[in-house]
Amino acid sequence: MLRMAKLTLSVDATVIDRAKGYAARSGTSVSGLVERLLDLAAAPVGVRDDAPPVLARLRGSLKRGTRRDYHRYLERKYR
Repeated sequence: MLRMAKLTLSVDATVIDRAKGYAARSGTSVSGLVERLLDLAAAPVGVRDDAPPVLARLRGSLKRGTRRDYHRYLERKYR
């Protein structure tokens, strides 16, 4: 059974309006768009060949850092 969870995001109203229009034209929902984007972004390199080029460029941008490095970065950023 597929487990669905809720996620709250803060997004600029203009972006939401554009996303709603795109979703309607594409026959999906904004939730569906976000789910697909997150799935593509989180997939290991080479697993999803249908990822947009921008995700391919972003993937691996933190390769040299560890998860702890990222947590320290977030702690400094949001102090």
